[in-house]
Amino acid sequence: MTALDIGGIRDVGTAAFAWLSAHREDFALGEDALTADGQVDATWKPLGELAQTCASVRAHSPPWDPLHACAADLLRFAWQQTGRGELFRHLQRLEPFATYPLEVYSVFASAGLRHPGYEAAAATTARTRGWRLTEQDPTRRLGVLKAERRSGIHRPEQDEPTLRRTWLGGLPEPWTFERSSGYALTHVVFHLTDWGRDPEGVPTDLAAYLAHWLPAWLDTCLDAGMWDLGCELLVVAASLPAPPDPATLQDSWTRIARAQLDSGALPQQAAFQQDAGADTEPGFLHCYHSTLMAAFAAAQTVTCLSREAEGVPG
Repeated sequence: MTALDIGGIRDVGTAAFAWLSAHREDFALGEDALTADGQVDATWKPLGELAQTCASVRAHSPPWDPLHACAADLLRFAWQQTGRGELFRHLQRLEPFATYPLEVYSVFASAGLRHPGYEAAAATTARTRGWRLTEQDPTRRLGVLKAERRSGIHRPEQDEPTLRRTWLGGLPEPWTFERSSGYALTHVVFHLTDWGRDPEGVPTDLAAYLAHWLPAWLDTCLDAGMWDLGCELLVVAASLPAPPDPATLQDSWTRIARAQLDSGALPQQAAFQQDAGADTEPGFLHCYHSTLMAAFAAAQTVTCLSREAEGVPG
């Protein structure tokens, strides 16, 4: 990739962050965030995903980078929305065996933002058989184990047996790839690499499998206009031990850049653009995640390519 190409990828991330900053209030927690029938997917999930993207970009970018400052600012905003962690303690009382509060909290903990009172309460619940025996699919279980460790909870359960029960961990026939398995495999890699921080966290056999088949899956998703999943796959490509194929990256980022709206938003999929008009911005819930992933993928790709150019491993 040339410097100009890297600049184009960075432009996608810059535009995405501009949209996220302009729409920060849409990530704010409403009064229903602490109600028994609150819509977690419309409150805590967007805020947690904003925090995860910003924590990752902040970790991957140098302090002098404007994107670093933007990510740090949005991360502070997200932390303030949680009452600097106090709302997690309230959630613990309302839903002691729900895992999503710990999963969201762990994002902040990984960035050095902690609430000792919540961690103590969560650790008490985590010692119960009820918590340990909560039934979860393997990909979610892997994420919960990572969230526990980020939050200071340690148990003897190992990742490897859980990993091998995931779709990706079983090295399935590549033609069985579909949307659901695509999202599952990206999150397995996110958990294994601590959201791109540790490329060596992917076992050798999985890294080789992904290096071989990821370009074809990425091409399939982008052909179908699945911009959200396509960006997640680009994060995976830039998080593996070996650098991604330059031709694959060039083609993929060209398509993502064309799909990005002038506002910086990226629709989840092309179908919305076809139905609503190419210049029509989708509603917040239909573009916030894909825009976050565009920002994350751009930052991760630029970091990967910069390290490769400088000969720095991982």
